Amino acid sequence: MSRLTELFGIDVPIVLGPFGGLSSVELTAAVSDGGGLGSFGLYGYAPERIHDTIGRLRAATDRPIAVNLWWPRGDEVGPSDVDLDPVLDATAPLFEAAGAARPELPAAFLPALADQLDAVFAARPDVVSVVFGVPDAATVARAREHGIRLVGTATSVAEAVALEDAGVDAVVATGMEAAGHRVSFLRDPAESLVGTFALVPQVVDAVSVPVIAAGGVADRRGVAAALALGAEGVQVGTAFLRSRQSAATAAHRASIAAARDTDTVLTRAMSGRLARGIPNRAVREIEAADAIAPFPAQNWLTGVFRAAAAAAGEGELLSLWAGQAAGLARLDDAADVLSELRAGLPDALG
Repeated sequence: MSRLTELFGIDVPIVLGPFGGLSSVELTAAVSDGGGLGSFGLYGYAPERIHDTIGRLRAATDRPIAVNLWWPRGDEVGPSDVDLDPVLDATAPLFEAAGAARPELPAAFLPALADQLDAVFAARPDVVSVVFGVPDAATVARAREHGIRLVGTATSVAEAVALEDAGVDAVVATGMEAAGHRVSFLRDPAESLVGTFALVPQVVDAVSVPVIAAGGVADRRGVAAALALGAEGVQVGTAFLRSRQSAATAAHRASIAAARDTDTVLTRAMSGRLARGIPNRAVREIEAADAIAPFPAQNWLTGVFRAAAAAAGEGELLSLWAGQAAGLARLDDAADVLSELRAGLPDALG
């Protein structure tokens, strides 16, 4: 047993990356049932949906589960703060290709974090992880009151120290290789592109809480390397995202399966925030037109045609999030992915 397995009540220190919009109850439960920590991303979820989702997770597995929330960074815009007409005009061909109508602005792009937190604490998952910021003292106190472990996510040593100072129980050190959003909060993400191999040991040296390595870990070799760097566990995204249990479309999974080491890019096109994925028609056309609204307006806007594209199986109009180790994501079943990752653990942990 390690500090991390004891902290979370799990068998092996392997954490499922919490996919915003691509999490599934089936995949989360499969990782938890396999002895790891299954995670579910709650980005954009209203309180009622949070309550229902955690209820379904509890029904699917009796093992520990984690949920993930996005902390406000302070630069988010509301519907009244931005003129989206130029961006909607520029992206009209993408809406047309997806068969989606030009949308009307919603009352809000995202639910209030306070309401999400109330729903999460009422449902009482075992672990809550946050990205894009440091949980405030009230949230830390509520987590401790409810016996919920709190995990923060860092892209730099300074962010890791800030998270430990705030009282989190563990820190995910996520390198620039990782799929999806660069969750930096102390500096611009483009100025915080530290690789996993460099980031993890420096974070380990700087904090006393357990460190979880993320970014570039897709098989037993990545697990062994992360532990050699001082991490006490790993968080894995792309390898599980390819599995049939994820909520990724068949086109998305096929893109991961075909990806090479140089096939991902960092782009703000799909959400307004920097994220790593496989470029496609949507990314190329949005970047060429410079049709990028601030977050979360851009994410809401592209989400309209992405939803239609997902229903139609059109991968060229999706957010194809994937990490630089996508070429190592070779397994189609979550149980097989977990077994491969466990093979990288020392006998005492595996």
